[in-house]
Amino acid sequence: QLRFSESGGGLVQPGGSLRLSCVISGFTSDFYPIGWFRQAPGKEHEGVACLSPVDDNTDYADSVKGRFTISRDIAKNAVNLQIGDLKPEDTGTYYCASPCGSSDGVVKYYGADEWGKGTLVTVSS
Repeated sequence: QLRFSESGGGLVQPGGSLRLSCVISGFTSDFYPIGWFRQAPGKEHEGVACLSPVDDNTDYADSVKGRFTISRDIAKNAVNLQIGDLKPEDTGTYYCASPCGSSDGVVKYYGADEWGKGTLVTVSS
């Protein structure tokens, strides 16, 4: 059974940064494309970044390009998301899920509508 355990969220001031971690169980991190998604209060889930198992190709939503970096931690069987230059609109609960993909600058989730507990990121002064 695939499971994701997200952590690393918190309260951060605008312009700050955080490192989110997604520890994976049930398969190795390089077997499926794994993505990070977020949900702002009252809104639907939004794709943020997707990491492909093929050559570690990465895709990002246009709104986070240049500020967020997705990467693999093989030793921990995890996929991390470094988020920087944070803005209030980055506030939300961040989740990882699989499989993901990207089209026209939009990161998409192609699995069942099932989400873990996520980790809350609040950007506020």
